[in-house]
Amino acid sequence: MKAPFKQVMVLDFETYWDSQSYTLSKMTTEEYIRDSKFKAWGMAYKFLGDDKICWVHRSDLQAFFDKVDWTTTAVIAHNSMFDVAILAWVYGHVPCFIFDTLSMARALHGVEVGNSLAKLAARFNLPPKGKALYSTDGKTVLSHAVEEELAEYCKHDVFLCDAIFKELVRDFPKDELRLIDMTQRMFIQPRLVLDAELLTEVITEEKIKREGLLSKLGVSDEDLASSERFAEKLSQIGNLVPPKKISKQTGKEAWAFAKTDAVFQSLLNGDNEEAALLCEARLAVKSTLERTRSQRFLDISSRGALPVPLSYYGAHTGRWAAAKGASINLQNLKRNSKLRKAIMAPEGSLLVVGDLSQIEPRVLAYLSGNTELLEIFKSGADPYAAFGARMFGIPGMTKDSHPLLRQSAKSALIGANYQLGWRSFSQQLLAGFLGAPPVMYTVEDAKLLGVTQDEADAFISYEPFFKRALEIPRVCTDNEILVHCIAAKKIIDLYRGSSQETVAFWNMCTSALEGVLSGNGKPFTYKCLEFSKEKIRLPNGMFLRYPNLKWDVEEKEWQYGEGSNVTKVYAGKITENCVSAVARIVMTDAMLKISFWGDILLTVHDELVVLTDEEDVEDAAQAVKEALTEDPIFMPGIPLACDVSWAKRYGDAK
Repeated sequence: MKAPFKQVMVLDFETYWDSQSYTLSKMTTEEYIRDSKFKAWGMAYKFLGDDKICWVHRSDLQAFFDKVDWTTTAVIAHNSMFDVAILAWVYGHVPCFIFDTLSMARALHGVEVGNSLAKLAARFNLPPKGKALYSTDGKTVLSHAVEEELAEYCKHDVFLCDAIFKELVRDFPKDELRLIDMTQRMFIQPRLVLDAELLTEVITEEKIKREGLLSKLGVSDEDLASSERFAEKLSQIGNLVPPKKISKQTGKEAWAFAKTDAVFQSLLNGDNEEAALLCEARLAVKSTLERTRSQRFLDISSRGALPVPLSYYGAHTGRWAAAKGASINLQNLKRNSKLRKAIMAPEGSLLVVGDLSQIEPRVLAYLSGNTELLEIFKSGADPYAAFGARMFGIPGMTKDSHPLLRQSAKSALIGANYQLGWRSFSQQLLAGFLGAPPVMYTVEDAKLLGVTQDEADAFISYEPFFKRALEIPRVCTDNEILVHCIAAKKIIDLYRGSSQETVAFWNMCTSALEGVLSGNGKPFTYKCLEFSKEKIRLPNGMFLRYPNLKWDVEEKEWQYGEGSNVTKVYAGKITENCVSAVARIVMTDAMLKISFWGDILLTVHDELVVLTDEEDVEDAAQAVKEALTEDPIFMPGIPLACDVSWAKRYGDAK
């Protein structure tokens, strides 16, 4: 990467705050900076390569920034979404390149550990982060002594940021630095606009629906918000017994009223209309996400364009996540929702949306050497029907000819790649597997799936299976849950039997866990992955890290991390980590190519959103498709595919 800058400024702002009402602990970064109360007391800075650190008083900030040539000046900050957003939104200047030490530290040290300036200073044996003797809480005017101390405090932060950057940047891949810059700009240079009228409509509709349900049922918000009172209301419906479960957190019995509880889904989607309505009303009262997010979007629309708050390397595998404290998660907007449609391109522009198709199954097929599945993907035919034909031994299967089997094959291909067990699969099906409607297999379904009487008898007669099946919280009979579990196990067994390459990859990961990853073997390379002690090197130069990896004798499992950040790991998890991380690189390679000619405004999982002029939309869409499907140099020959569409509204492009 040729540096697009001639000088690099390390900077840090100090700003007015009030612990009662105007503070980042109670406001988002966007709210805080765009608020009329915002005031910068000053800014400390230094240039990379120069030891001198200076303080600029608030009255001199605009003049100072106006004199800098930002077309050749890059900026380093610890949390650029704060400091560089101030530079851009308050003082009107955007640097030509943005470095962010918080993002870099998260990528190199992991998301599980703290990466604050203070913790990084300790990690690199630097002087500790300073502590101010004087509080500026609520002060609208600073005395000379207070400002002098604040200036020294700020200058020390700049010193630490500069020193930490030098430690982090040594082996940091240049392309990943470009991705950090890209991520920061999604927030700092917002281009997406929000439809205030549509957002108001969403809020009004949700309120009318909720109040209508409450009125129809004769209950209050309090009746539904309280689990005890909700259970009481449920128990008044015929002979209905409110469902319970064993809490994973406490190990004690608790009400099974969560949206993800299979037994709650059974009531919500069951034949008892009164119980279903009561459950729907409970969700409407408890699920505040949609209405609070709609309100937040509406509030943002009154202040300007939508800054996209994404956390670079927000997940262990390097994928993006919603930025902490942003209060809006653009990673989980429902398809076809009005919220999604309320996000629009600015005047004269359109949004091109590119979405990689079945990218994780394709990557796993490549890594595991599943040539038959790769040929299925290469053919361009319906991959789920084609895989179902292989899995169930029915040539020519289609979505229309065998809908149940095709859907079962899809569930297996997407969800069973990472050692998903039959019991977990059974429970997820009841609650709605990977966002699909809840499913409970019947005797007829089991027969269609190929379950034999001998298989059913073997399941029931094996006490551990029988017991685990009956422990699943439910509203159905024992016989019904047993049939469902037997059918689910059949799908898992068929998947594993027809995907021996995947099983072999799991076995390789088990050997790596017991060997090189835990320090008991020699490093080795497997295709585009390099395994060594406690880490796996990825083709982009980054690593999957498993610090302090060890076998826990009591829990009888592999674990990594320390203290409260201990994570269980097994072959299926290693597989998922590798596949997800490599799939992420396929996406980021495309993003890097597109960034040379277009502005990427958002990325969501395997999808990216590009801004283009209306007259250039067809050329832009073709370029996005080519970037997403070009052969990666680290996986030559992998058959990639994507869907590309465009529209004025984000929701209309899908």
